[in-house]
Amino acid sequence: MTTPEWLASLARAGARMAVPAAMRPPESGGRRSAVLILFGEGEHGPDVLLIQRNKGLRRHSGQPAFPGGSFEPHDEGPEDCAVREAVEETGVDPEGIELLGRLPELFIRHSEFRVVPVLAWWREPSAVHAADSGEVAGVVRVPVSELADPDNRVRVRHPNGSTGPAFRVRGMLVWGFTAAILNRLLVLGGWERPWLDGEDAEPVPLPGARPDDEGRRAPRQARDRCGS
Repeated sequence: MTTPEWLASLARAGARMAVPAAMRPPESGGRRSAVLILFGEGEHGPDVLLIQRNKGLRRHSGQPAFPGGSFEPHDEGPEDCAVREAVEETGVDPEGIELLGRLPELFIRHSEFRVVPVLAWWREPSAVHAADSGEVAGVVRVPVSELADPDNRVRVRHPNGSTGPAFRVRGMLVWGFTAAILNRLLVLGGWERPWLDGEDAEPVPLPGARPDDEGRRAPRQARDRCGS
């Protein structure tokens, strides 16, 4: 299956995406990591692959996210890291993935991750599942149409007091870093539809959020994965 023009255009726009001041990486420091933003063509049109973290994790427990995590010594770059993590977490066949490019590097301040989002096309879809049950509770393909549906869009108040966009899809509340990227991709891809945003939107509470989900640094062993 050839790469659709809408995704090629999105990759070009994404490479030039402006980075908000709050997410600009520092000149030095931070933990190198990458996530895979894998778009495919499903029965309901374009979709994107997300995972849901295991509820037993100390950090980002139960949260939806893109597949991804920290660099390993043998990773040659963000693409290697993102695909390796996706294979480990979802069992996706890497031979069916076509890498298209990167979004600008972003910084998650509360966990000190330097994250490179890698954009890809699922040229030959394969079966996926929670391959690493210790880390991942579920894997789901979320249609872009559901993400863009105004009825599925809300704002949440993060544990650190800030607010941001979120999505209620497939029984999940997608928020934080993952929702911020999805929100921007909807705009760049021309999919965004008017919804109750900004000052007019009353933030909804985060179910089960703990103060250390944002705003505090976790012990090293709990910081290997990029969460929401």
